Amino acid sequence: MPETLSCAVHQPNLFPRLSTLAKLARADVWVVLDDVQFNARDYQHRARLAAAADPEAQRWLTVPVHRPRGRDSRIGELRLADPAATHRTMSRLVRQYYGRCAHWAETGEIVEEVLAALALNEHLAVVAEVSVRAMLHRLGWRGDVLRSSELPARDGRSERLADLTAAVGASTYLCGPGGAKYLSERPFLDRGLQVRYPPPPPLSRAPGMRTASALWAFAARGPAGVRDALATDCVPAR
Repeated sequence: MPETLSCAVHQPNLFPRLSTLAKLARADVWVVLDDVQFNARDYQHRARLAAAADPEAQRWLTVPVHRPRGRDSRIGELRLADPAATHRTMSRLVRQYYGRCAHWAETGEIVEEVLAALALNEHLAVVAEVSVRAMLHRLGWRGDVLRSSELPARDGRSERLADLTAAVGASTYLCGPGGAKYLSERPFLDRGLQVRYPPPPPLSRAPGMRTASALWAFAARGPAGVRDALATDCVPAR
């Protein structure tokens, strides 16, 4: 791997929100956090679809999963409970919400990649990662993707993040607003690493956009419009 500059560590989210997408797009490396405990109330297996005409009107698109070890199951262990039914629901709902939008063709391509992943494997983490990669690809992102389950790291929350950043050769960790609430910079400083707190893009602070999947933005504005909506330094020059 070439020398890297910055790293973002984030769980694989199904059709992620704009704030998550912007953080990953700023990074040279995305470490997929796939070996932490699954949180059924988070965005790993579900996304909020915002209505095209009213982004504050939203509904959940949920992928039912099987947890082999109950509440102790790690994200990478989860399996799709009913891939065929999920395929039908996802295809129908996303088209229902965005099929008449100006940029449905490009948005539909993103969804088709995820539908193909549903048909080819049984792991939630893979499907969610594909949805993120599909969006990043259309933003022109050329970074690297690694998984935390394949990298050495300590158990402490901030210690883990610092170790993962160092393990991929990055010198800077990009921390989102959520992580900033609990992050300790000491483990990073001890390893000679920097921590940056890039602000979320302005569009993500518009009504409804804090919780909505970025699918709305792709359907309404297209990939070029989403790139413009994100901060100008989102896509690293590599």
